[in-house]
Amino acid sequence: MAKASTVRGEKVSKAILTVFFSLFSLVWVAPIFVVLMNSFKLNSFVSLETFKLPTAESFAGFANFIKGMTYGNYPFVKSILFSLLITIVSTALILFGTSMAAWYIARVGSRFSRIVYYLCVFSMVVPFQMVMFTLSRTADALHLNTPYTIPVVYLGFGAGLAIFMFVGFVKGLPLEIEEAAAIDGCGPIRTFFGVVLPMLKPTMISVGVLEIMWIWNDYLLPYLVLDVNKYKTIPIHIQYLKGSYGKVDMGATMALIMLSIVPVIVFYLLCQKHIIKGVAAGAVKG
Repeated sequence: MAKASTVRGEKVSKAILTVFFSLFSLVWVAPIFVVLMNSFKLNSFVSLETFKLPTAESFAGFANFIKGMTYGNYPFVKSILFSLLITIVSTALILFGTSMAAWYIARVGSRFSRIVYYLCVFSMVVPFQMVMFTLSRTADALHLNTPYTIPVVYLGFGAGLAIFMFVGFVKGLPLEIEEAAAIDGCGPIRTFFGVVLPMLKPTMISVGVLEIMWIWNDYLLPYLVLDVNKYKTIPIHIQYLKGSYGKVDMGATMALIMLSIVPVIVFYLLCQKHIIKGVAAGAVKG
């Protein structure tokens, strides 16, 4: 009898927590819903009826999306391509560069490797605002101010979190597997790509998702480094969606914001279980 009441109490507590966190999640969902509503309203109604559902009078259909994508002399498709290029190349560079570095740090265990590790971890707590002006001048001097070279800058800023997670995961991998590969004649490069890298898949996926979400939505770094007259990412393109005298078309702006966040939301929902597994594996082990 006591056991049955305990089970019943656990079910009730779980149901209460489910309802509570479902309601609490609305705090994060509400802003997205407001943006979605306003993306289908005429510009004059966005400020006057921000939190009201579109009516027959205020409904604009897909006119805001069309206007946002065709506004000005800079095509929105070009901004999408630049954002895709920067996001994909930067993420790939971070994943492969930091995973190899983390394997070296975890397995060598020298004073030099520990110093490198702590420097990478320390970089996570340095505010971007402290280095952004120096970074901008350095990027110009080293010709890292194009969409094809800015991934090198992202590698520097994304290395801290990635190395922290990879090192924690590598320390939990059995060393005997790598020793067996060495006995079979595998060198360091073949051991990493043939043995270690497949075992890093959970953390690779979680780090990749986090880096993609950061780089895709990043505004400040591309704005400081890139020549915005030649290269505009999606956040920069949205910021420049202005008319004469600085007037902003809020309806078109909301439409482009939706176009930019929907892919990231879908991507995150598809990969969220891998994020949880990877973070847990990288943070607990070692």
